[in-house]
Amino acid sequence: MHKLFLIISSISGILAVGLGAFGAHALKSKLETEGTLDIYQTAVQYQFYHTLALLGIALLMTKIESQWLTYAGYSITLGILIFSGSLYVLCFTGMKWLGAVTPIGGLMFIAGWLCLLMTAIKSL
Repeated sequence: MHKLFLIISSISGILAVGLGAFGAHALKSKLETEGTLDIYQTAVQYQFYHTLALLGIALLMTKIESQWLTYAGYSITLGILIFSGSLYVLCFTGMKWLGAVTPIGGLMFIAGWLCLLMTAIKSL
């Protein structure tokens, strides 16, 4: 399972850097005009923070055997897809209703961190 999360975190890291650079250079004037630059930057930041968390989970899985780590990995992955993904789509399409979906991704991030906490509690 750790290989899966290592692969996902690697791909997410590549996308976060690429999307961040793309937004800062190629899309900056378009996003500023539409007032969505801050939203786009939030999507990139949260994607990157949680990509690093997912990488940490993958590395922990090589040392600690815990179902909670697996739950954490899936929760963080879903959080990236739902939270950052909905914000990216909102920026590119202007579909404002996606703002209602974004908090679900935030809840997945919280669930992932709670699962990581459970790993620590159960493993110590």
